[in-house]
Amino acid sequence: MQNFNILITGANGQLGSEFREIAKIQSLHTFFFTDVDDLDITDFIAVNKYIIENNIDIIVNCAAYTAVDKAEEEVEIAENINVLGPEILAKSANINSCKLVHISTDYVFDGSKNMPYTEDDIEKPIGVYGATKYKGEQAVIAINAEAVVIRTSWLYSSFGNNFVKTMLKFGKERESVNVICDQVGTPTYAKDLAVAILKILDSGNKINRKRSVYHFSNQGVISWYDFAVNIMELAKLDCKVNAIETKDYPSKVVRPFYSVLNKANMIKDFNLEIPYWKESLKDCINKLNN
Repeated sequence: MQNFNILITGANGQLGSEFREIAKIQSLHTFFFTDVDDLDITDFIAVNKYIIENNIDIIVNCAAYTAVDKAEEEVEIAENINVLGPEILAKSANINSCKLVHISTDYVFDGSKNMPYTEDDIEKPIGVYGATKYKGEQAVIAINAEAVVIRTSWLYSSFGNNFVKTMLKFGKERESVNVICDQVGTPTYAKDLAVAILKILDSGNKINRKRSVYHFSNQGVISWYDFAVNIMELAKLDCKVNAIETKDYPSKVVRPFYSVLNKANMIKDFNLEIPYWKESLKDCINKLNN
């Protein structure tokens, strides 16, 4: 296997933090971790300089504006991080012959389908967040023919802020919690996604893939309500989870009602085994409890 210098942007987020953990126990690759305070991905000169000075071979762009509701008010900020940033990374990767892996989202779809979304389905983003992530994908693919976009859904980790950690907090503080039961998808353990990306990078074809866009989440299908129930059960928390409908939950943005991603191409092209969501959830909760 070849040794790579790998730049992880958005390194303080959930996925970036999982890469940090992996970096501690592997010796094959050299990782460079940056976040907004270290490297402004919307500054082409800064990005290009960083890549040259550190002989970067691969960029994994984990940086993103993910505040779905807030994006409706902070459109320019969301555009800068989700569109301009990926565009600049793609340009600099082109110039410096770097590979680029860009992380995107299930929010590029409107959730009106009742079968798992494939990479060939027509994108119909709803809300500023989804629209900016879709534009970011398009910019990356248009600029850098070698780039790979990986869409994921319902990301969680033992790091950062996410649904699992929120439910654990509520489960310790409250007797009951209301959770939406009519939105269906698949959770993604950020640790599993990080491992999958490194397996792709370590594969003999070095991301010589058959398409530009791939889907990744854990295996299985579940509602947010069922997810919350399992979190309470696995953590042994005596907190009742009440099922509510989306219409009863105030939000500035319509969330996709169905966002299950079809992972067949990812599994086939890179020979991956993707863990079942419940096993990954157990791992995360055990990590948080230790």
